[in-house]
Amino acid sequence: MEGDTFSGLVGNSTQIDGKVLQTFQKNFVQVQGILDQNRLLINEINQNHESKIPDNLSRNVGLIRELNNNIRRVVDLYADLSSSFTKSMETSSEGDSSGGALKSDGKAGHKRNRPS
Repeated sequence: MEGDTFSGLVGNSTQIDGKVLQTFQKNFVQVQGILDQNRLLINEINQNHESKIPDNLSRNVGLIRELNNNIRRVVDLYADLSSSFTKSMETSSEGDSSGGALKSDGKAGHKRNRPS
């Protein structure tokens, strides 16, 4: 994995640090695990709902809270991935003579900041 090259992301080929790739892989594995768990939760919620048994319907309250928390965790992990990727691209493009990242059409891109 270390030394993998992503070409075309900035002016010339850019070496992506092995540590960055490990972070991406770790986060993607975590996201996939949470999404797998969410699938099971959704199945259980649906079964409980279809049963119309009061205890099962009451249990759904906790299951839906757990599902919502898992969704928040996935959003946070994707935000971390985005931030890590942006930082790695900024770091790797510091040596770029144009002073910034280039789009595929060769024009300089402008970073858009989203409010927190």
